[in-house]
Amino acid sequence: MKKLYLHSTAIGVAAMLGAAATTVPAMAQDIGALEARVAELEAEAESSRLSFTTSDDTTIELYGFVRFEAFYDSDFEQGDLSLTGSLNTLTPTTGTFDTSVRVSRIGVRATSETGIGTIVGQLEYDLFGSGGTSELRLRHANVSLGGFTIGQTWTNFMPIGQYPSSADFNGPVGVTFARVPQVRYTGNAGDLTYSVSIEQATGRSDDPNFTAALQYSTDAYTVRIAGIAGTQQDGIGGEDDITGVTLSATAALWDGGHLGATYLNGDGLGFLAIGGGDTLVGGAANNVEGYTIEARHDFGQFNVGAVYGYEEYEAGIAATSINQLETIHVNAFWTPTDNFSVGVEYINGSRTDFTGAELEADRIGASVTFTF
Repeated sequence: MKKLYLHSTAIGVAAMLGAAATTVPAMAQDIGALEARVAELEAEAESSRLSFTTSDDTTIELYGFVRFEAFYDSDFEQGDLSLTGSLNTLTPTTGTFDTSVRVSRIGVRATSETGIGTIVGQLEYDLFGSGGTSELRLRHANVSLGGFTIGQTWTNFMPIGQYPSSADFNGPVGVTFARVPQVRYTGNAGDLTYSVSIEQATGRSDDPNFTAALQYSTDAYTVRIAGIAGTQQDGIGGEDDITGVTLSATAALWDGGHLGATYLNGDGLGFLAIGGGDTLVGGAANNVEGYTIEARHDFGQFNVGAVYGYEEYEAGIAATSINQLETIHVNAFWTPTDNFSVGVEYINGSRTDFTGAELEADRIGASVTFTF
């Protein structure tokens, strides 16, 4: 990171250069070079205005974005998240418009060069409080050194690098999603990246989760496989082992094109899957299988794509528990500059329970995002 230069200093230097050019014509060429340097420093000040160095070895970076969202539900009210797994007959609507800024977030990243290596610390919050409130909510709090990451961040089981794109914060079903406290080690061997972790279990468990992942990446494609093992409780005395695997891949098969897919299969993973189906049924781990398929094309300032998601649970605690979930996201993004974008999206989601009853919901959403 570059040091933050003050504009007043650059302006003062420019003034002195102007005086020198008046009194010493012979130095005009050198002054021209110095004036060019002043312009460069001013540009650096603009581009680095959110980073500063606290010492010779530590740099602090402030980052985040402000996002305004608007959405229209035509079947069931869903709030500011498209939660297909939560569709129910208690919130019907003939048309509801709403807005939100709760996805907005802010983070701080510190990088320090030390005698034992580069230490990176991250602290990140968003405004997505519980119960629909706008209050600071912790997302990431971790420290990295020499391949180790200690603290809260994305679960190693989740293929965050191959996550489908959506304007909606929740995204399609068929994938996992969690940020958890953990100790992770990541290593590289050429194009191969491997990682293992011990993680705080989400859901109900007195034991940690153990994960391992392997990823192979080239300029044209990426393939990743990850596994998880742990235990879960049902809250009424039942407990069972949980296991699962995710397989994900992305490929650039044509100029500007992108294809991606994820696959999820495991026992007792309802607490990690986007749909949120039952984790244990009758004290036994409930199987869940899901997948997503994404196609996308980048036209430069415009990016368009579609994502299909599917999730199926083997059993349910009740007849009205989730059996199958399907989502379709069709979206387009306009990005005229690197730090500003406008997105529009159509979402269709359906939920089928074990009685065969189906609920279907349509949503149209839009977002404006300024990144800093």
